[in-house]
Amino acid sequence: PSGLVEEMKLTLDSRGNLQTTNFKTSHPKFYAAGDSRRGQSLVVWAIAEGRKVAKVVHDQMMVEA
Repeated sequence: PSGLVEEMKLTLDSRGNLQTTNFKTSHPKFYAAGDSRRGQSLVVWAIAEGRKVAKVVHDQMMVEA
């Protein structure tokens, strides 16, 4: 890992992907979806996860507002 992953000290899973809980990484303000979280997969999975993470972020922002 390098760049942002190293700089922000984000936790990786055993396969080297970003470790998440409900799309949230080990950094409280960073979320991940798609290939960075699941590894290489079909684009339809990335699209579906992008929609899900957008809802999670939106819901979190509404709670904090």
